[in-house]
Amino acid sequence: MRCFAWIASLLLATGGCDAINLQEIRPGVTTADEVRARMGEPTAEFNNPDGSVTYEYSRQPNGVECHMITFGPDRRVSQVEQVLSEATYARIRNGLSRDEVRRLMGKPASIQTFERQREEVWDWRIKGDIPTDEWHLHVHFDTDSGRVVRTSRRLEMRG
Repeated sequence: MRCFAWIASLLLATGGCDAINLQEIRPGVTTADEVRARMGEPTAEFNNPDGSVTYEYSRQPNGVECHMITFGPDRRVSQVEQVLSEATYARIRNGLSRDEVRRLMGKPASIQTFERQREEVWDWRIKGDIPTDEWHLHVHFDTDSGRVVRTSRRLEMRG
């Protein structure tokens, strides 16, 4: 039993219990302070034009999720969204800036620069349809302009 308690506390400390914590977050009820107490410090905060604020909870590079939790002006949750999805990836268009992509997809798992190609490639790990699949979604930026020039993906077989 001691071992289980130790593992459970380790998971809570490292964000391993997001599924449990997210179930307790209620739009219109849960406050920003309560979210921080449950989820920890966000990986980024975004001020939105309408006065709302969005906290990013990216679990990259080891995890496969990124939750964006938005708070209204009253500092209560208005929306919780898991953004590492096909729907979000489909919103990536040529010409978007690094900041715009970060706002849509959250912190990438890795960033690589290819000097000769004049590209910077951001990579996100995304859960596959079956447990042995893991998708990697890539956004390619022109290093001069900092704008998206293309996207790509690859499937990595695990186990």
